[in-house]
Order: sequence, then C-alpha cells, then structure tokens
Amino acid sequence: MTAIDFATFVDELASVSSETILPFFRTSLSITDKGKDRFDPVTVADRSAETAMRTMIRRSFPAHGIVGEEYGPDRADAEYVWVLDPIDGTKSFIAGMPAWGTLIALTRFGEPVFGLMNQPFIGERFSGDGLAARYRGPAGERDLHVRACATLAEAVLFTTSPLLMNDADRACFRKVEEAVLLSRYGGDCYAYCMLAAGHIDLVIETELKPYDIIPLVPIIVGAGGIVTTWENESPVAGGRIVAAGDKRVHAAALELLRKANSEL
Repeated sequence: MTAIDFATFVDELASVSSETILPFFRTSLSITDKGKDRFDPVTVADRSAETAMRTMIRRSFPAHGIVGEEYGPDRADAEYVWVLDPIDGTKSFIAGMPAWGTLIALTRFGEPVFGLMNQPFIGERFSGDGLAARYRGPAGERDLHVRACATLAEAVLFTTSPLLMNDADRACFRKVEEAVLLSRYGGDCYAYCMLAAGHIDLVIETELKPYDIIPLVPIIVGAGGIVTTWENESPVAGGRIVAAGDKRVHAAALELLRKANSEL
C-alpha cells in the first residue's frame, strides 16, 4: 500500500471516529475518573471511538500493531503500528469547549510516518508526513507552514496548563514564560496544530504519553517546525516536550530550561 493509500485510510478512520464522538459532544454524559493523583477523565465517547478505529484497522491491516490511550498496546512490536488518541483534550470535551481532537498516527519501526489531528466539531483536519503538512476545513485546503520568529521576546507560547507540571518543571517553564511576548493556556493538541499553521511559535508541555505527541510530530515537522524533548532528543516516547516553529526559538527555549533546571 502506498503513502497515498495510507492517507486515505487515515481519513476514513477520522470520519468513523467523528461519527462516533460528535453525538456525545455538549450533552450530558457519564464521566469516569481514571486518574490516581489528579483528575483524568474518560467518557464513553473516548472508548467507543477507539473501539471503532481498532475494528477498522484490524479488518484492513491484521498484521499491524495498535497502541491506543484507552485500550493499550496490541502487537506494539510490529513493523507498522497505529497510534490512537480518540479524544486528546477530554477535559475540554466534557466542558463543551472545542479545543480537543482525535489523534491518529502510523509508525514504521517506531518512527512516525504519517499523522492527523481531526477536530470534527469545527470540521478541521491537520495532517502531515514529515515532508509536508496540510490543512482542510471551512477555510478550504492549503499547505501548512510555520512562521519565522527570531527570538523568545517575539514568541507566542502555549501550554495546556502549568498545573499539570510538577513543581520543578513549572519553575523552569516560568523562566521561558517570562521571556516571551505572550503566554496562553489551553489547547492540548490544537495548540500544536496552530504552531504548524503559523499562528503561534512555541509549545512547552510535560508528562505527555506517546499517543499525545506521536501523531503531531509529522504535522509539525512537515510544516517546517521542530519538536523534541527538553533534552533535545526524540519526542516519540513522550515526556517533557518542546515544539517550535523556528529553530532559533527552540534553541533559546531549551537553553533557558536547561539553565533553570541547573539552578534548582
């Protein structure tokens, strides 16, 4: 199967997940807290959407593996593995806010080769293969490109919430936050797509799982951006993540985080 065929199948997965999720959005639905130390909600919409996508993948690609947020790994050592997060931003979802999305990625030998973020309520899809990135939505279709930003003093920074960070990481984050032009909270996966679209410059997060970031990597890199851990290593294992549209801002943010950490 070609890359084009895989992209078509990912679109089909996104459509099936949309049909499953949207009837639950902005309705009264039961919420389960799967967290241990902090509130980590999951809904029937999350689980139903992942089940629907897993069913499609197993039917079409029985030799492929699957790693999903709700139902864990299945043949995670396969050459091709699908990575699924049915609702990234469940807290926004249950609050009726549209800053959530379905994340879908295909990896080969552990490296992401295609990623998509689908926001069905708004009707937007962001996709990428690491070489190029695309937008489709109410504004039409277009290629995605990050914007130039020379310094942190000119940068717009996003994080989902500093409250999700431990005390040490939050102190390091504050150093970068104090250096940027504008800092905003919220967005989950949507913030990374706004970076790829050239609307913001920097996203800094901690404690991400692989399914939180792997689908976004081909989109960010395909749009010309960069995404690593705080240690400037591959982000595919999750953890502490820095994504930037401009390598200069990325380098400056990493240096501030490193310096702040050394001073703790």
